[in-house]
Amino acid sequence: MDGNEAHSRIKINKLLDEAGWRFFDDENGQANIVLEQNVKITKTFLDELGNNFEKTKNGFTDYSLLGTDGNVIAVLEAKAEHLSPLVGKEQARAYAYKQNARFIIFSNRTSVLIRN
Repeated sequence: MDGNEAHSRIKINKLLDEAGWRFFDDENGQANIVLEQNVKITKTFLDELGNNFEKTKNGFTDYSLLGTDGNVIAVLEAKAEHLSPLVGKEQARAYAYKQNARFIIFSNRTSVLIRN
């Protein structure tokens, strides 16, 4: 299915990468995206997933975007393309509150909504 959440996440991953966010430590600095809190995702693991993020055992939670101080500044909730990005609004709000994040970003690959 082309419009599932996994495909949304693949597109979001690419957009975050193009915007300068990092999933992995590199010459530009430390990773500043966390896919699962307290779990550092390796490139090998991400490559093994290919186009099927649903085959993960624990699934991916919201993206946590980190500031230069290492604190979460925004959470990003990904949804399947056929769903409104706001479907996970309450889940993302609770997660942002718990992480003390100022911003919440909702995306279904075709739409992006940002809340403060």
